[in-house]
Amino acid sequence: MRRVTILGATGSIGQNTLDLIRRAPKGSYQVVALTGGRNIAQLAADARAFGAELAVTAHDDLLVPLRAALAGSGVEVAAGAAALIEAAQRPADWTMSAIVGVAGLAPGLAALENGGTLALANKESLVTAGPLLMACAQATGARILPVDSEHSAIFQALTGEDIATARRVIITASGGAFRDWPLKRMRAATVAQASSHPNWAMGQRITIDSASMFNKALEVIEAKEFFGFRPEQIEVVIHPQSIIHALIGFCDGGLMAHVGPPDMRHAIGYALNWPTRRDLPVEALDLATIGRLDFAAPDPARYPALGLAWQVMAVGGLTGAVFNAAKERALDHFIAGHIGFMAMADLVQSALDGLAGHPELAVSEITLERVQSVDHVTRQHMDMQVGRRAG
Repeated sequence: MRRVTILGATGSIGQNTLDLIRRAPKGSYQVVALTGGRNIAQLAADARAFGAELAVTAHDDLLVPLRAALAGSGVEVAAGAAALIEAAQRPADWTMSAIVGVAGLAPGLAALENGGTLALANKESLVTAGPLLMACAQATGARILPVDSEHSAIFQALTGEDIATARRVIITASGGAFRDWPLKRMRAATVAQASSHPNWAMGQRITIDSASMFNKALEVIEAKEFFGFRPEQIEVVIHPQSIIHALIGFCDGGLMAHVGPPDMRHAIGYALNWPTRRDLPVEALDLATIGRLDFAAPDPARYPALGLAWQVMAVGGLTGAVFNAAKERALDHFIAGHIGFMAMADLVQSALDGLAGHPELAVSEITLERVQSVDHVTRQHMDMQVGRRAG
C-alpha cells in the first residue's frame, strides 16, 4: 500500500489525482494528508471519503468551519502556513505538489526532506528555486517526477535514451483562448473571456496564464531547470489540437513525440504509477477522426510573455523569483480589473528591468528565505507600478 499526500487537493490537479485513487483497486493507496484553500466543503468531503489522517486549510480563519465539517470523523484538522508544512512533512511514499503559485515551494521542499517521491505539478517551484529543489532531492534521495503534461511528455520521451543525444526539446502550446483573435480585440479581452480554454479543463488562473502564454513561459524555464537543457535547445510551437505535448529531437535528426488526449489524468497517472504503467480512464485517440495536426510559430506580438522566459534564463539566479512574483501579481490585478489583458506582460517586463540591480538579487546561493524575500519585494514593486498607472 502506497501512502499518499496531496498538497492542493481541492484544485483541478488534486481532484484528478483523487479520481485516480478512487478508481484504483482497493488497498492500493492510503491517504495521509489533504490540503486545500477556501473550498472547505470539498476538502472535508474528500478527507472523509478517503479516510485521510489530516486535513489542512491554508487559511487560519477557516479552521473553525473545517473542524465543524469534520467533527466526529476522526480526521485531524489544522490551518495556516505552518500546518501546510506539517502536512508535507508527514511520512508519505508519494506526494502530489499541486498548490498554485510560489506558495507551493515551501511545502514541496518539506515533502522532499522525507526522501519519497514528489509529483511536481507546481511549476513555480522550479522557476523560482530550481537549483534548491534539485539539490534537496539529491541530498535526501528523493525523486521528483514531472506532472505538467509537457514535462511528463519530455520525461517519457527520454525514457531509455541518453539525454546527451538530445539536441532540442519542442514544447507545444494550444495558443489559449485568444489564439485566433486580432491583437486589438485581445487588448480589450475580459477576465471571463480569458478564463475559457479551448482544450483543457483547468482552474481560472492557469487558464488565463495559458491565454497570455505566461504558463508556457514558466514551462520553458521549468524544462531548463528539471532536465538541464540549455535555453537555445528549447523551442515552443503552437499546436491547436493539444494532442502532441512535447517532442525531443535527437542527434540523428529523429524526433520522439509524446501523443495523447488533453487529459491531465494521463500525466498524473503516469507519475502515480511510475515506474510501471497501468490502465487509466483516458480517451483512446482516434487519429482518423482527428484528421490533422497543425503547428505554427508563436507570434511575439501576440504572446510577449513568452519571450521573457529566455531573458530570465539568460540572467539566472533569483530572476526566476522576480518573474514569477511579477506574473502572479499582474494576474491578480487583471482579475481585479485594474489593468488590461495585454498590460500584464508590460508590467512583468518593467519589474524585470526595474529590479535588475536590486541588492536582493546580488547573491549566488538560492535559499527559501531569499526566494521569499525577492517575492515580497517584487509584489510591492508591482503594486506601486499599478498604482502609478491608476494615478
